[in-house]
Amino acid sequence: MSPRLSLERKLFVAYCELFVNRRAHTVQTVTREGLKEKCYYYRPKDDRCLSLEKIGRHFLGELTIGLYAINPATQCCKWIAIDADYQDAVTDLLRLQWELRNDGIDSALERSRRGGHLWMFAQEPLLAADCRRYVLNLAARVRAGKQENGQPQIVGSASIEGIEIFPKQDRLSPGEFGNAIRGPLGIHRRDGKRYWFYGADYDIKAQLEYLQGLGKLSQKRMTRLLAEIPPTADEPCCATERGRNHGSFIGRRSSWEEFSILRYLGGRVRRMGRNYFTCCPACARRGRDKHGDNLAISVTEPNKYRCWAGCTKEEIRAALGLRVSGTYYGR
Repeated sequence: MSPRLSLERKLFVAYCELFVNRRAHTVQTVTREGLKEKCYYYRPKDDRCLSLEKIGRHFLGELTIGLYAINPATQCCKWIAIDADYQDAVTDLLRLQWELRNDGIDSALERSRRGGHLWMFAQEPLLAADCRRYVLNLAARVRAGKQENGQPQIVGSASIEGIEIFPKQDRLSPGEFGNAIRGPLGIHRRDGKRYWFYGADYDIKAQLEYLQGLGKLSQKRMTRLLAEIPPTADEPCCATERGRNHGSFIGRRSSWEEFSILRYLGGRVRRMGRNYFTCCPACARRGRDKHGDNLAISVTEPNKYRCWAGCTKEEIRAALGLRVSGTYYGR
């Protein structure tokens, strides 16, 4: 290692602690196709392991590395990144950053060539599947992403148009690498620019000190956040199963165990404060509730729900095709 790079060794180590979850990596290159230049990432064939020397060259702009989110040995990540590339992407990322702060999570916003990247760091490695589930719910909650009729465009069941979430997979099979994202604080090969994080001086040392000072997302905090996300149709809804992830449900036998309206809504809800809001099935049957927010469901006690247009619980369950019996289900 050259004397110049040796002097900054502690910066390279700090970078590794924040961003490097495995030594496999990619390198960015630029090729000309016709009249256009395109950027590609490839895995080096010879020197495949990421080293402190390569990180130093990344800082100097001699090469640009790409980083993988998931360590296949644990299926865990030490960071989460949201990549938004569309008009008003930075505005949406700022909204996401605000919502993250409300959830008690610090994040760092980095400009990119076509938008921005929002980064969160973990106190200990977190399961990739948990990271993705939380961020997808967050993006839907604030309606981030390319909009169509005022709504984010859903692509399949695991992504939102215009937004990429790293990690991009819930888990990796043996021999898989997943998808890499451009390593921060390097120089983009396409335009020769270095994109900095907001919140610190435009200097690598100052940037790393800023990132190290951010609060880190703990497993305990992630578990509590996931417990507040309404289950989809194929997820467990009873107190016994959910109690493994949320202490407040452990040992309780209530109407939450007997009936959960969230199970039959298929997760089509959004959270505002202490309640979830969604379209009331009974109102929808009558051609009402065009804004899709008449039905309120308590976040902490989801057996409590109410239609603000006055529909009864029996009418709501009947609209869902559920049998109405004498059992007390909701109020």
